Amino acid sequence: MLILSLDTSTQVCSVALHQNQALLGCYELLTEKTHSSMLTTLLESVVQQAGFALSDLDAIAVAKGPGSYTGLRIGVSTAKGLCFALDKPLLAVDTLQAMAAQLQDFYPESHVLCPMIDARRMEVYCAQYQAGTLENLRATAAEIIDEHSFEELLNERPVVFFGDGAAKCKPALEQHSNALFPSRLIYPSAKTVGYLASDAFQRQSFEDLVTFEPYYLKEFMGTKPKPKL
Repeated sequence: MLILSLDTSTQVCSVALHQNQALLGCYELLTEKTHSSMLTTLLESVVQQAGFALSDLDAIAVAKGPGSYTGLRIGVSTAKGLCFALDKPLLAVDTLQAMAAQLQDFYPESHVLCPMIDARRMEVYCAQYQAGTLENLRATAAEIIDEHSFEELLNERPVVFFGDGAAKCKPALEQHSNALFPSRLIYPSAKTVGYLASDAFQRQSFEDLVTFEPYYLKEFMGTKPKPKL
């Protein structure tokens, strides 16, 4: 089972190759506006460097969101294009769940993992997962964070906040003794997208190539062009 996975949910452009859930290779770029220019190059390179051809793939996996509107469109359209061209199935993984998978074995099950993606101002996209089992405890939502956010949960058990959204929310939440913040910034990564996609492949949980769309969570808010003088 050979799966190529992509994650362009945020500013990170990430591709990975897994064989039977074992990571064979991964490329990640954390630079501005690299998705459209570098994604195809990165995915071709990771497959070739591992000694395979694109035709050897069993499936393509993509992080479906939430995240950047433009980034998600680039990742999903690239994944769908590969699936059409290679006649391979498409797998979709929730971006926040894949982030939680990066930390699921580093905390006891008494802890809650709360990945956060920056959604501008004091708003974040977030969800809650059980450490260890990765059970979804609270559905993905767009939350405006203040000092009272997650108060009831924090009074009951430790919560690990992480991701670029958590970094900006730390001043509002860190006063609570049960609010934990890893010292390292955790970005979405194709490494855990591919890991979770392997389970989805075993379940034959494939997406419809015609109808599948990214999980934007919120409508795209574009800016109006300035009138010409």
